[in-house]
Order: sequence, then C-alpha cells, then structure tokens
Amino acid sequence: MGIQENGNGDVLKYKRMDSDAVEEDGVLCEEKGNDSSRKYVLVCAIFASLNSVLLGYDVGVMSGAIIFIQQDLKITEVQEEVLVGILSIISLFGSLAGGKTSDAIGRKWTMAFAAIVFQSGALIMALAPNFKVLMIGRFLAGIGIGFGVMIAPVYIAEISPTVARGSFTSFPEIFINLGILLGYVSNYAFSGLSPHINWRVMLGVGTLPSVFIGIALFVIPESPRWLVMKNRIDEARVVLLKTNENANEVEERLAEIQQAAGHVNAEKYEEKAVWRELLNPSPGVRRMLITGCGIQCFQQVTGIDATVYYSPTIFKDAGIKGNTQLLAATVAVGFTKTIFILIAIFLIDKVGRKPLLYVSTIGMTTCLFGLGLTLSLLGNGSVGIKLAILCVCGNVAFFSVGIGPICWVLTSEIFPLRLRAQASALGAVGSRVSSGVVAMSFLSVSRMITVGGTFFVFAAISALSVAFVHKCVPETKGKSLEEIEMMFQNNRPQQGGELELEDVKHLMQTQ
Repeated sequence: MGIQENGNGDVLKYKRMDSDAVEEDGVLCEEKGNDSSRKYVLVCAIFASLNSVLLGYDVGVMSGAIIFIQQDLKITEVQEEVLVGILSIISLFGSLAGGKTSDAIGRKWTMAFAAIVFQSGALIMALAPNFKVLMIGRFLAGIGIGFGVMIAPVYIAEISPTVARGSFTSFPEIFINLGILLGYVSNYAFSGLSPHINWRVMLGVGTLPSVFIGIALFVIPESPRWLVMKNRIDEARVVLLKTNENANEVEERLAEIQQAAGHVNAEKYEEKAVWRELLNPSPGVRRMLITGCGIQCFQQVTGIDATVYYSPTIFKDAGIKGNTQLLAATVAVGFTKTIFILIAIFLIDKVGRKPLLYVSTIGMTTCLFGLGLTLSLLGNGSVGIKLAILCVCGNVAFFSVGIGPICWVLTSEIFPLRLRAQASALGAVGSRVSSGVVAMSFLSVSRMITVGGTFFVFAAISALSVAFVHKCVPETKGKSLEEIEMMFQNNRPQQGGELELEDVKHLMQTQ
C-alpha cells in the first residue's frame, strides 16, 4: 500500500503501487502463456500419436477378423498364428530402421513415412484374394507399425516440458488403446455381413486415420532436439518458444540441449559409432539398456497381446457360445483398457512412474493367476464366464494404468540424445519380438498345456516383472532428460530417488 498527504495534512491511501500492479500483470500474463504453451504441446502430442491408432486398430480388429478369414480363405491354425503374430516380428525391421531414418529426415517426416507404409499394407490386406497376398499386406503394415511405435514417444518426449512429459509421452499408448477399442467395435458392427465381405470391411476401415495424419503434418513442428543436432539453432529456439513462452527458460533449455548434442555435433557421430556404443556400452549406458529393453520385453511377455488378439478364444474356452456374443465380450475389454489408460494420464506425473509400475505388475500377476484358475476349474459355467471376463478386464486395466504407457515413457526418457533414436528403436525391437513370439505360439502352447495352464505361465512371468521394477527401474518424474542421463551415468538409479513398495499403499489411498 502507498500513502500521500493532501494540502490539509490528511493522509490519503491508495490501493497499490504501479510496480506492484505491473508485477501482478506479469504473473497473469505468464500463467496465460503457460496455458497457451501447454495447449500447443497437447495438440502436437495428439497428432503425433495418430499412428498409434493404426497399431491399436489392427490388434483389435484382427482378433475378430481372423474368425471370418478362417471361414473365407480356409486357413489352418498354424497360418492363423503366423498371420496374427508376424506383424510384430516384421515391425522390428521398421523399428530398427526408424532410428536411422528419424536422425536423417527428422522425427516429423518419419511419422509421415510410417503412416504411408501402413496404409498401403492395410489396403492390400482388405483386397487380398488369398493367404499369400494377405501376408504381403501384413508385411507392409508391420514395417509401418515398426516405424510408428518407435518414433512417436521419442518425438513427444523431445518436445514436451519436463513437468508434463510423462503424461504427454503416454499418449501413444492411449491411442493404441483407442484403436483397439475401435477395432473391437468394428468387429461387432460388421460381423453380420457375409464372411467374404465383413473381414475386408473391418480391415479397410483402418485406412481412414491417414486423412488426419496428413493434416497433422501441417500442424506439428519438428523436434527441437533434432534441429539442434542439425545445427538449426534458430529453428529450435522458435519451436521451444512455442512450448514455453518464458524466454529465459527457453535459453537455458536450449543451452542444455546444445551441451547434450555437443558430442554429436563436435565429433560428427556416425551411425556406426552409435551402434558401437550400444553394442559395447559403458556402465551407464548398460544400465539404461537393461532398464529400457527390459521393461519393453516384460510389457509383452506377460501376455497382453495374447489377451487382446485371442480374447474370443479365451472367452470361448470359458463357455461363451456364438461369434456375436464373443465379439460383444471383447468390446467390454476394449472399453476397460481405454478407460484405465486415461486414468494413467492423470496419475503418471503426479504419483510417479514407479508406484504405478508396482500397482500394475502386482495387479496383473493376480488377475493372470485368477484367470488360469478360472479356466482350469470353472470353465463352461455362468460363474466361470463372469470370472473370466472379470479377470481379463482386470488384467488389461492394470496393464493400462501402469506398464502399458510407462514402458514407452521410460524408453523415451532415459537414453542420451546421441543414442536416443537408435536405443529407442532397440527397445521397440525387444517389444515387437516378444509380442510376436507370444502371438505366434499362444494357440500351440494352449493346445499343449490348456488355455488355463498358459495363463499360469504368464502369471509367473508377471511376478518376475515386479522384481525387475524394484531392482532396475528408477523414478524419473520431474527430471529433465539431461538430468536423467546424469542419474544413470553417476550410477544412481537405485539410490535416493527410488520409491519403495510402501509407496504403493499411499498411492492406493490417494486413489
């Protein structure tokens, strides 16, 4: 408050000095700027995640389409396993090539290339007259998916502000779940058509997101970290100012990125040098690889793709009869998966990565073991059907609230800039290979040890993932990408910042 005397000696008061008013206006403007920047990054993250809808849709739609493909093309059980699982195996080639491609042409145009390749494959599959042509389309779709699942989390992590990076980087997993749900709904909606037509319509609908991906190319900018790697500093500054309107913070962040990229630009890091460092890593890089590749593999070997791809088979084993009823049950799984991935968005930057991973892996272990018991002891009854649906929905819920999205968040966070693209590609390869092995062997293994016995195996693997999270995964919430790199290099991933199992109790109370 300020004071002033009038001519009579009276003291007059006024509300606020001009400097205070200016300061208050500055705070309001900064808050508005932060809101504007956050909305811009949100739009970029959404558009960058559209490729993930394609992957999710393919996973969801194939679970139902395969029923009618069998009837129409008269394929064998082995061909069915190959058709379903080969996409994950083929996608590893796209993931491996994605790192080099994104470093050469940029993160943005790599996403565009992924969409074009996938759409070509989807059209070929929809028009395939026989199994061989269907496999050619599947091959192209797998290549496109490999590029897409590798590059989207990297791009979002590099453009997002530190405080919201976890939420934004989980967007690809959210859109995968949305795609799965749309695939399930498509199965149910078109199941009434002729078996010669319905599966073609189901697969053909998957080409529609390409329109939105084309629009996205005119909206999203290039990654500022990639621009710095190419010595395009002024362009990087412009992008950073769009994601953070505080000029001082932008200059500080730009200096950190330049320092991180300095080794790359100073020594002109070649592709061979990058792979040489990954194949003969330093202790810090080795810890990053164990964490990044390990969490990717555990995400898949716990059987999530088997649960999604073969959910009609699981429910049929539990006692549900009729294709329409089977596909209707899968829609419930899709809704559950989508709802809980949305919950994960709000929690990942508030409670941290590690507590959610504990809740996720412990919950999945419980549900997988329960599903094994249900299918082994209570099959073909109303109680068994209800428990089977409950356990499958519980499994995908726990997956979606933790290891599903956090797997991609961690992989995009923990590697240094000079290795990030290739190391993320390596992690994606581990995920895709694991997914392919599970998808291509589920029916054969189930025939040998029963469907229930197969889920006992998944439960045992899931229990191992709890130990892996406890031992090898650090907490990265609230740290910049450069700080996370130093944490691994200084051998501190299992120290100070790590949260223990007791924190899960606090998380459950807050939920």
